[in-house]
Amino acid sequence: MGKSRARRFRRTPFCPPGPEQRCDGQGGPEDEPAAELLEKVQHPSAEVREYACAGISTLLQQKHVIPAFLQRDVVRCLGPLLMDHSLAVRETAAGALRNLSACGGFEVCDDMVTKDIMTPLVALLKECSTGLDASQLSPKKSREMNKNYIEDIANEAINLLWNVCECNNTAVHIFNKEGCLEAVLHYLKKFSTNVDLAISVANCLQAVTEDNPDLLPSFNASAQQVLETVMLCPESTMKHILLRTLTAGTVWNIKNTIPPSSLGSTVNAILKIFSESLAIDASETIIRMNEAEKTRLKLAAEAETEENMSDVIDSCVLSEDDDMEEIPKGKVRRENDISDLLPSDKWELKEVTALLTAQQTALEIIVNMCCSEDPSDDEWEELSSSDESDLFMENSYNEGSGLLMSPLCLSDEVNSAFLNNLIPKKILEKTAFPNSVALDICMHNPSWKPLIKKLNAVQCRALMCLHSILLVSDVDCLGGASALQSLAQHLSQLVFSKPELPTDTEFLEAITSALRALLQTMASKNISQQCMTPEQLLLLCEAGVHSSNASVRVNVVSILGISGSVLAKGQDTAETLKMIGKFLLEVAMKESSLVVAGEALDALFDVFADGKEAEKAAVQIKLLPALKEFQPVFKMRMRKEGKGQYSTDQLCVLDNVKMNLRRFIAYQETLGKTPT
Repeated sequence: MGKSRARRFRRTPFCPPGPEQRCDGQGGPEDEPAAELLEKVQHPSAEVREYACAGISTLLQQKHVIPAFLQRDVVRCLGPLLMDHSLAVRETAAGALRNLSACGGFEVCDDMVTKDIMTPLVALLKECSTGLDASQLSPKKSREMNKNYIEDIANEAINLLWNVCECNNTAVHIFNKEGCLEAVLHYLKKFSTNVDLAISVANCLQAVTEDNPDLLPSFNASAQQVLETVMLCPESTMKHILLRTLTAGTVWNIKNTIPPSSLGSTVNAILKIFSESLAIDASETIIRMNEAEKTRLKLAAEAETEENMSDVIDSCVLSEDDDMEEIPKGKVRRENDISDLLPSDKWELKEVTALLTAQQTALEIIVNMCCSEDPSDDEWEELSSSDESDLFMENSYNEGSGLLMSPLCLSDEVNSAFLNNLIPKKILEKTAFPNSVALDICMHNPSWKPLIKKLNAVQCRALMCLHSILLVSDVDCLGGASALQSLAQHLSQLVFSKPELPTDTEFLEAITSALRALLQTMASKNISQQCMTPEQLLLLCEAGVHSSNASVRVNVVSILGISGSVLAKGQDTAETLKMIGKFLLEVAMKESSLVVAGEALDALFDVFADGKEAEKAAVQIKLLPALKEFQPVFKMRMRKEGKGQYSTDQLCVLDNVKMNLRRFIAYQETLGKTPT
């Protein structure tokens, strides 16, 4: 029977656009003034250059205008402006290039690196880093005037660096070679006064440290101390929780630089940060923050009304006394005027967004902790044949097996810390559907509506995280047989609690992956499976095989095979086995993907491997003649479709399926000759 593989999450390719920005492909007329704006960036006036860069930045949020700018060499036009004499021009130019990288995609980022955007970008980052220190030595007035400019420029530049490094290995190589880590860590030290800049840095660091062994020697004791200081920061805002989570992800990426004596405590600190993030109820936070927003807006409206009335009164008083010294309009300050102290616009929404991003990040890193670090494991949906499955189960708990590692791949002490931090319990809580009240708030508030997608993403990541934990954890660590049976009921309820089966591809992939891992764990330990009726099982599989996602199709076929092999050991199950057999045969013969067809054959081998009920059902559905007829078709498909469409590992698995098909046919023929 095919065993699922743990999926290793890759980071999201692009950082989100800046405040109030979007990449929605919508915008103005087709004939955008690209040429006019690019001409103005060469203007002698800094104000004109700033205006042009701001206009380009806005237009580049609209995907359909990006080709027009690329044709006019926008990268080489804006690149030199990163070192413009005007700080305002630097900031708007960096923002425009950031939007280009975020909205343009991988090919645009590659093109930016090819056109040498890294040279001015690296120079800007280093100069801004030096500028941070210089501003602290300047007189107070100068420091206040320049500090925000420098940090804002740095924030745009760091986000641009993050984007191109996510997409281009040459950019990462330049990051390593030019010693950018020192400058980037210098920005991270500003976390106590500029958390937004620190979050951008932490995102960038997590990206450049992933699968980058050449960078590891740069993480000396001083660099690690900076990361440790951030992880220990006591602030409790959601943005700081996100910052700590991202920094913990970077520390996990560089774990090979940590002395063995400190590794256990370091990973325990990472898990505590993840536990802190996952412990927060996002739905309740949405409800609470929405009320806070309403209160803030109400107070702001009242304060504005009060100030307007005061201005009217002041105007009347001034008109009655011509000798009174004129007070500049808007400068009257009252003791109870709190408008200057109110939080910035939409801070509540930003806090919730930061929380959901932190939770999603934590879950993705936990998944990676449970996975082999072999890059070939990106083909996470690959299949294992019956023979390979036994080897898989024997090796899945052994360190260094190259397949899967024990939880956190470390010592028993650290593994126990994984459980002591209640990580599995908190992950399970995140697999539930979001609170209906929170969803209603998001649905009826346009600016909050994007949170629905983030809530769903957290749920799906939690299910994938559960899938990975099930693959690498011992049954006793998971709470024993009763806990697994309760978990099976919970997952079944997620599928069948609503009138219609879920259709979202990401959710289907996540829930079927978790179900597959759970059922194969229960089957391997002979734990009773009663979470779905045969009718529900076939209903789920029928929906799954029509999914456009091959991983979903693989999962449901495997689930059917696992359940069928368990039923084959029971009594009076021949009718159900007939339905399962017919279903799997149809998938094997009609499925467009050889990988899914191979999994269906593998499932058939398991369901009809043994047992009187299975033998009876096999005869009634004419399994043997159907497989003998299909065997040459499968061989021909492998010859025609195999090379070029599938990875080497997938072809090895399919070759094993082909061999097992021949063996299974021979086995069925033997059964037919055996006297009953």
